[in-house]
Amino acid sequence: MASDKETKRSVRPASGQKAAPGWLTTDRMFIGGSVLAILAILGVIVVVTAQNGDALNRQIDGVQIINVPAPGHVTTPVTYEQIPPAGGLHHPVWQQCGVYTEPIANEHAVHSLEHGAVWITYQPDLPADQVAILQTITVQSTHRLLSPYSGISSPIILTAWGYQLPLERADDPRLAQFLQKYEQGKSTPEMGATCNGGETRTLAQIGQR
Repeated sequence: MASDKETKRSVRPASGQKAAPGWLTTDRMFIGGSVLAILAILGVIVVVTAQNGDALNRQIDGVQIINVPAPGHVTTPVTYEQIPPAGGLHHPVWQQCGVYTEPIANEHAVHSLEHGAVWITYQPDLPADQVAILQTITVQSTHRLLSPYSGISSPIILTAWGYQLPLERADDPRLAQFLQKYEQGKSTPEMGATCNGGETRTLAQIGQR
């Protein structure tokens, strides 16, 4: 029968191995690893937040500030000074965000702008490959609206509430910058409002106003 002295004998580390410090327990190693992981995550958050802040504060070349009337609901046609309109009175029902291949009613689209949508309009004769790019970009987020618009002065015009940006091409890097800054941006009158569940008919389906 082994003696008490033999039973309590400590196990020495194998030759060539160094014993871990007495304070470095498994629990402390786990806690230390967790702290390092949390610090790494916080570092990523800080970097991303800084990048987003830079994007929101970036001055985008060519953006026009549009003075628009206060929002309000009407059920009659509205005559807008800006084409396409960038705010003002609008229909009580917003245009459901998404891709439209036919013109939509101004009054419904302006209500979508009030909810923070960016309305991407393009001349009806814009080349098909350019339209395809715009369609792909539009469906990547919940508050983007795309439709052709006759009579606009540029091949493509991006519109948010109170802001517009004319573009020549769909691959202009300012398009992404505008979306990042103004889609549900600071100028949104009804921040957090949905762009789903609204009007889905085009202007022709509603009836010419």
